[in-house]
Amino acid sequence: MKRKVISYLGFAKKSGNLAAGVNTCTFAMAKGKVKLMILAEDISENSEKKIMKEIRKYGVEFVKYGSSDELSHAIGASGRNTFAVCDENFAKVILDEIERESI
Repeated sequence: MKRKVISYLGFAKKSGNLAAGVNTCTFAMAKGKVKLMILAEDISENSEKKIMKEIRKYGVEFVKYGSSDELSHAIGASGRNTFAVCDENFAKVILDEIERESI
């Protein structure tokens, strides 16, 4: 049900609870807003190193999921490979859906 996760990302973006892009996500983590980081499975090695350093620094939960194209398209952007969910409820629902898909 990848479609559900994609929909939830779109809703999070529309409600102002989603940041996208390495620098924007890093800034949101520094402010303590991020509840869940989603990294595209096709993220570049350099970007992954950079964002993982920040994820460990701030102790943010993360998951690798989907391609950057489909995730970026879901939020109406292009070329994004990191997504910061800034709402506890959206984070929980998205994680639950991702776990349900992997069963």
